[in-house]
Amino acid sequence: MTQFIQLTVYGLSNGAVLALAALGFVLIYKATNVINFAQGEFLLVGAYAFYSAFVVLHLPAILAVAVGAAVAAALAAAIERLLLRPLIGQDPIAVIMVTIGLSAVLKAVVQIFYGTTPLEMPKLLPRGSVAILGAIVPTDRLVAIVVAAAVFAVFGAFFRWSRHGVAMRAVADDTQAALAQGISVNRISALAWAMAAASALIAGVLIGDIAEVSQNLAGFGLIVFPVVILGGLESVPGTIVGGAIIGLVSQYADGLSPGASQVAPFIVLVVILLVRPYGLFGQPRIERV
Repeated sequence: MTQFIQLTVYGLSNGAVLALAALGFVLIYKATNVINFAQGEFLLVGAYAFYSAFVVLHLPAILAVAVGAAVAAALAAAIERLLLRPLIGQDPIAVIMVTIGLSAVLKAVVQIFYGTTPLEMPKLLPRGSVAILGAIVPTDRLVAIVVAAAVFAVFGAFFRWSRHGVAMRAVADDTQAALAQGISVNRISALAWAMAAASALIAGVLIGDIAEVSQNLAGFGLIVFPVVILGGLESVPGTIVGGAIIGLVSQYADGLSPGASQVAPFIVLVVILLVRPYGLFGQPRIERV
């Protein structure tokens, strides 16, 4: 029972970080129909941007997060404007290949400036541990879950009540109708990429604080794809459920057989593609010709 509780807490904390990274993926897909294979590298860039502001420039933690978010958002908006927008109307495979190439470029740039040695970042989350039903679990894991929940609450409020949030929902539902209402689709597209980078930054800061800031963060982003497919490509709530399921499955698998956590998410991915390819919260699309 003790091990089960520990695995559950670790799985939920990992799932919370995955959900934040997957949120950016879904935002981009909903607004632009682009499958962004560079989302893991956004998480990497965000973590290193925060590290630079917090450790190198010695800025206060809150200000460092703001600076990191601004850098990541500006970079993502520039990528959307210079690389993706000119490809509107092109074959989807061309856009996918651009995002794959972008992921390699971003990772190489990070290696040029920071090298490949993992960096130790001063801890932001509380240290120590707490007892839950007899099981000892790290406090930082619990705080990571709370932080992720707070971020999702802020995003939810943005989509529900803010003018730009409503505009993003309108574009996601019907681009042509949104254009007819005077909504700038290009502006919404840039905003979606910027918000995706910001959510990836928070995910990168959390996982960098719990573990370390290294190139492995980009690999952590690969598990975003099972999360997104499981929850549904266009479902924001699906990212929460998908992240929790993938996080738990990975930890339970690792508890049964060390190393199995690397394979378990992709087994879930194959199963969901066979059983329900549009995801738990996705809507099947019927094309009529």
